[in-house]
Amino acid sequence: MPDTSHVHPDVLSLRKVLLLKKQELSALLEITQAINQDTTEETLYKIFQFTLLGQLNIRRIVLYVKDEGRWQCTVSFGFQLADFRKIELPDEIIDTCVAGACSISSLKLGAEWQKLDTVIPVTQQDAVLAYVMIGNVQDDYADEEAIKFLETLSNILVGAIENRRLNRQRISAAAMRKEIEIAQEVQNLLFPSKLPNDNQVAVHASYVPHTAIGGDYYDVVSIDQDRFLFCVADVSGKGVPASLLMSNFQAGLRTLLRQNVELATIVHELNHLLFRNSGGEKFITVFFGIYNRATRKLQYVNAGHNDPILLPDSGPIQYLKEGTVMLGIMEKLPMLTVGEADIPPHSLLLSYTDGLTEVFDESGAEYGEEGLIKLIRRNRYLPLGALHKEMLREIEEFSVTKNHFADDITILSCRFK
Repeated sequence: MPDTSHVHPDVLSLRKVLLLKKQELSALLEITQAINQDTTEETLYKIFQFTLLGQLNIRRIVLYVKDEGRWQCTVSFGFQLADFRKIELPDEIIDTCVAGACSISSLKLGAEWQKLDTVIPVTQQDAVLAYVMIGNVQDDYADEEAIKFLETLSNILVGAIENRRLNRQRISAAAMRKEIEIAQEVQNLLFPSKLPNDNQVAVHASYVPHTAIGGDYYDVVSIDQDRFLFCVADVSGKGVPASLLMSNFQAGLRTLLRQNVELATIVHELNHLLFRNSGGEKFITVFFGIYNRATRKLQYVNAGHNDPILLPDSGPIQYLKEGTVMLGIMEKLPMLTVGEADIPPHSLLLSYTDGLTEVFDESGAEYGEEGLIKLIRRNRYLPLGALHKEMLREIEEFSVTKNHFADDITILSCRFK
């Protein structure tokens, strides 16, 4: 050890200052190099910890960072120090230490906090993003200037991590937007571009998604000169997974129709397909109908869906209930009945998803099937497009949330001439 007995005190003091500045510069370089090397957040926190220990000889370090509104301890290091990763940040610190360093001894905190000396808030735009707690600091590194440097160093670290988090969120949001765009395109391709409208039958469909990607689906497929299949379905869940399940469902349906199989076989095979793809965790309610123009007969299967309403020109309403349970919840359907209905001239058939009827007013009363039947009785001879608009207008007027419906709405109606 060099002999400093003959050195003037001012020179010694200057040497100490220069040494501290050199240590601070080294600490700053270590942190900035780590940031520039695109180091992971976890590694950055470790470098911060060992930089304070190795360069500045700070023996106890605790760092709390605000992440998505919650305070989390990301660094907890020091001799005889509690594991602060398991300790909530006290309100006393949050409420008191907002504009500058605070002495731990001035706060009414538990015994585990007494091993620390100082709390340093790290702020950006008047908002506290982090708290650095230090303890067992060498005497030469405990003045106000040192505290300001620690605050600056911590600000660089926390700012870099916050920027990475925001960048990650932007990338994730961009990826999600792209995923939604693709799913929307897939969903739009699922819907038929042309619906039957001839001298025997007219079909019209309306679809109002609740979110960017809905969970409803409808289809109309020509089988031969006389017959066409139509269906309305509602998949559990929303978003991209629901869209993908619907695309599998449609692909399976189209393949089975090309094989000219019976309706019962179509339903069994689609149930097996859905169960295999989702393992029973997702399901689809669906109404299938096959109409024969030559015989005026409708074969149908209602798989746990809202009962379509068949309104003849005269006589009582008929509800199409025959069928089975929802598809996809079990490997084999426990029962299946194929219903059949004769379709009188000038009948109206309305298929829909539950978003059309599960609408509530300010008192909590439901629009329901009763409201729907009253509406179609009043307006049954309107052109189908106008009828659908009237349905949507009336439930919007009825709903306490107006046009912010709680679920997707799909309407498919057939007018038999």
